Amino acid sequence: MSSTRVLVLNSGSSSVKYQLLDMRDSSRLAVGLVERIGEETSRLKHTPLHGGGESRESTGPIPDHEAALKAVSEELAKDGLGLDSPELAAIGHRVVHGGKSFTEPTVIDDAVLAEIERLIPVAPLHNPANLTGIRTARALRPDLPQVAVFDTAFHTTMPESAARYAIDVKTADEHRIRRYGFHGTSHAYVSRATAELLGRAPQDVNVIVLHLGNGASASAVEKGRCVDTSMGLTPLEGLVMGTRSGDLDPAVIFHLARVGGLSTDEIDTLLNKRSGLVGLCGDNDMREIRRRVDEGDEQAQLAFDIYIHRLRKYIGAYYAVLGRVDAVAFTAGVGENAAPVREAAIAGLEELGLAVDAALNAVRSDEPRLISPAGSRVAVAVVPTDEELEIATQTFALVARK
Repeated sequence: MSSTRVLVLNSGSSSVKYQLLDMRDSSRLAVGLVERIGEETSRLKHTPLHGGGESRESTGPIPDHEAALKAVSEELAKDGLGLDSPELAAIGHRVVHGGKSFTEPTVIDDAVLAEIERLIPVAPLHNPANLTGIRTARALRPDLPQVAVFDTAFHTTMPESAARYAIDVKTADEHRIRRYGFHGTSHAYVSRATAELLGRAPQDVNVIVLHLGNGASASAVEKGRCVDTSMGLTPLEGLVMGTRSGDLDPAVIFHLARVGGLSTDEIDTLLNKRSGLVGLCGDNDMREIRRRVDEGDEQAQLAFDIYIHRLRKYIGAYYAVLGRVDAVAFTAGVGENAAPVREAAIAGLEELGLAVDAALNAVRSDEPRLISPAGSRVAVAVVPTDEELEIATQTFALVARK
């Protein structure tokens, strides 16, 4: 295939993140971000990564996503990488929710767009923005394959025993209530990269992946296939996160409505934006929380302890789900950079074959690495995630087959 470049777009409600990759060697040609779309203070930062170019930044009103993508196209064109280039093979779009319908990357047509739109009720914050980015890109390059890569797709291999909630089946099916899971591109990439780090094939390895960022999720990956994950119908379930509560008794919602007098929207805001670490101690930055812990701040210590307690519960639960674990892999902003989190999460799990070497854990690196002592029964790894590369890889593999 002569065209080998893929543009990856991640369209948020007021932002567009993008990367242009050359799939001959998976190299990045350019990266950038448009933020505060719709405001007078919109900002575009573009960084060419070939030929020694320097970052360019501009501010000023960018009224909508169409204007944002046109501005991105103009910046790329300045580096000879414009959207009209014959070397551009496809545009890959991150789409958060694909429901049960989409189990793999999919070339976008009108029917696919309609189904993504139909899923808006279960992803009201994400799918509308993803759709806007797709429609804008299709208008700019109607001749070019556009591919949707779904956060939920990797988790569609979960058995029904893991994906179903124990509620009335008819009600669940009518309203599509089940565990879908998110961060799927990250879990797919990291589980595969962990197997590579161990020198083994993905189908020979069982991995617990811990994606720990402001949003956080865990997955149990058996022989390359997800068999359980912590996020559910929405990204609210599971681990303690930066601003999300994670698991809690559903009756808390009834109590807040009946006794606290909170509306549905107020409860939604509380659990998604004012809970988790920020709700517990006022900070959602793990670096700041650890600084406060080191200074003896009891509230920060309690927040950290709750975060670790939930994390250890999921490690233990997924150990039981898998039966045999070859590796536990930490990834994303906190997982890759917060050595105290990794140490605390694994501490005391020696009977499960898990341990962390303090010296190895303290090393900072952008490379995948083991932090468990030599000869450990279960490897503990730090594997930097690369969701954009995963989206580009899946996109290119699909269009190259056409």
